[in-house]
Amino acid sequence: MTAGGVLVAGTTSDAGKSLVVAGLCRYLSRQGLRVAPFKAQNMSNNSMVCPDGTEIGRAQWLQARAARVEPEAAMNPILLKPGSDRRSHVIALGKPYGTLDAGEYATGRDGLARIAFDTLAELRERFDVVVCEGAGSPAEINLRGGDYVNMGLARHARLPVVVVGDIDRGGVMASMFGTLALLNADDQALLAGWLVNKFRGDVDLLRPGLDTLTRLTGRPVYGVLPWIEGAWIDSEDALAQAGWQRDPRQSTHARPLRVAVARLPRTSNATDVDALAAEPGVTVTLTTDPDTLVAADIAVLPGSRATVADLTWLRERGIADAVRVRAEKGRPVLGICGGYQMLARTIEDDWESGAGHVDGLGLLPTRVDFHREKVLATPRGAWRGEDVVAYEIHHGVARLLPGDQDVESFPAGARDVEPFLDGWRSGAVWGTTWHGAFENDGFRRAWLTEAARQAGVAWEPASGAPGFGELRESMLDRLADAIAENVDTDALLKLITNGVSGGLPFVPPGT
Repeated sequence: MTAGGVLVAGTTSDAGKSLVVAGLCRYLSRQGLRVAPFKAQNMSNNSMVCPDGTEIGRAQWLQARAARVEPEAAMNPILLKPGSDRRSHVIALGKPYGTLDAGEYATGRDGLARIAFDTLAELRERFDVVVCEGAGSPAEINLRGGDYVNMGLARHARLPVVVVGDIDRGGVMASMFGTLALLNADDQALLAGWLVNKFRGDVDLLRPGLDTLTRLTGRPVYGVLPWIEGAWIDSEDALAQAGWQRDPRQSTHARPLRVAVARLPRTSNATDVDALAAEPGVTVTLTTDPDTLVAADIAVLPGSRATVADLTWLRERGIADAVRVRAEKGRPVLGICGGYQMLARTIEDDWESGAGHVDGLGLLPTRVDFHREKVLATPRGAWRGEDVVAYEIHHGVARLLPGDQDVESFPAGARDVEPFLDGWRSGAVWGTTWHGAFENDGFRRAWLTEAARQAGVAWEPASGAPGFGELRESMLDRLADAIAENVDTDALLKLITNGVSGGLPFVPPGT
């Protein structure tokens, strides 16, 4: 028997599709249903390694956690990881598949679509409900011809579509009506209704607009979801990184520990610092300003999908000099994955960038070699007695230079070297390829305490503060609560089970 299903689309990117799907997955799981999330194609450099060693988008991993099922590659069969403005690395069913240039996208989608369609069909045989997430907007009519993520997926699998709009940005009624009006008649026949997201205030003030939208489109508004504070953990859209500033909790610290994260052009797995931002008494700022990085207590070079290109960008922006100034003064610098690779003395890259030999920042006594084979792993380790569970996603492999205890060329404060997880610490410069390490509460707090000492800040962990995993679960439960309290769940469950009823009106002009 084919499972029930629904496609959650959005009027724009970052309308809240990912978190709405996560909330639906947790809500439906509470009803005793076996639920799976699905996104046919994700374009994101924020990804996660599943227990079987496959790679999927971070949002689908979170949605699987919300559904209380094990994440797997079938939940995100196609993952595009942009390496430049015109080229993406393709991950198919969790493994490297090749590259796709922008000009090849129109002709290269057929094979990817077949993978996605077949995977969804297989997933629907194993679960009671599959909650699908669209990408961008279904009204991107320039891409409709080969679309297999939005209305193309809905048409193929006969899925009802609910469109989410972000009212916090303004213009939500117009964007919803316009989304429908741009679709052709066959696509419109599957668009069943609307969800308003991120509303603040009295819903009664919104009611006349909702009634008018329903009258003009012939489709109901299934609910109005409120603005939910703290619903930013594991967000994968670059715009959502502003969520690091949205935590309303008050800290008892007289002075916060200030963390500045370099906003690289091709940042990957920026969610690594979510756990730092969630720690009471820690502020996280995303920046391209060298002075901000110099002034912060801790500077972070995050992961990158294009290490050599982003290293060049660091030098052009003066950020490389800012990082070296910090190292000279013994002020903490943390590099994660690509950021760690940039801290090396030398980089040999004939694979990712094809640049060959490149000088790194020279702040760690390491050499990085890029290989065709991708490392996908879920390592375990420890630091200062604290257990660490993490994940790895990288082509570049760092190793300590042979016999390189001669570190005279290093800054004066960076000449003592010791292991740090799978990487190294040299003075106040720290580096590891392990993503997700800071989600381990004991390790995160121990490292922040050490880094605060190096920065000369009297910071210590807040007693009784919730752990990061606890915060994530609380967020998922609050999303599900919002669905239960603010959505016509009876109507939505009927839609998921029975599909779209006939007779929905066509709204001109269509395309």
